[in-house]
Amino acid sequence: MLMLPYVAYSQIGDYRTDLAVGVNGGYTMSNVGFSPNVPQSQLGGITAGFTMRYTCEKYFKSICAIVAEVNLTQMGWKEKIIDADNSPVINAVSGEAEQYQRQLTYIQIPFMARMGWGRERKGFQAFFQLGPQVGFFLSDKTTTNFEWEDRNIADRVGVQQYAYQDTMSVKNKFDYGIAVGAGLEFSRPKIGHFLLEARYYYGLGNIFGNSKADTFGKSNNGSMMVKVSYLFDIIRTRNQKIK
Repeated sequence: MLMLPYVAYSQIGDYRTDLAVGVNGGYTMSNVGFSPNVPQSQLGGITAGFTMRYTCEKYFKSICAIVAEVNLTQMGWKEKIIDADNSPVINAVSGEAEQYQRQLTYIQIPFMARMGWGRERKGFQAFFQLGPQVGFFLSDKTTTNFEWEDRNIADRVGVQQYAYQDTMSVKNKFDYGIAVGAGLEFSRPKIGHFLLEARYYYGLGNIFGNSKADTFGKSNNGSMMVKVSYLFDIIRTRNQKIK
């Protein structure tokens, strides 16, 4: 009984066995969802890696595929260090507004279902994709414009007064969440596929501990990225009707 809908679906769709592989790269804007809140702005970084796409079917006008990637991605957060009046905290030694950012480097592996509409081989195709993503923490890097022993703790507000997040080590090395993206693809025979995509990632895990004894109840990754990809065909369905 469970197989009947799949059999019916397969009979309606137009069969494909297209396999394309390639590379991708782009720019990320990320932050961490702290609770209690830590005021932040978006931290910029890069992402780059490998892409594999298997196109299995055209269902009416929708082109169905599965996409998997392995990417090296920079994430993290950039703090807005403010006082009770919502003004920047000034360092007593340098006389400048204090700045702190922490960059987290991950290996990320998204696995997404994709739907496309338009040309498959010659021309443009719009697409939407959605699926789970896992990440493995590699390293972190802290950047400040002040000496740590000279930082202005007295004027900070809220949890930032103690700046726990500035010195805590990443506890959970495994990250997981949901990735969703949309974009445009241009394809030409014997040349390949060129893709432009905007993607959002929402982490469901926490980078720090979240028990009652811990400082933060939530500390999940979040990012937006714009990326370009180039794919070339390894296996392509032989069908003169495919355009």
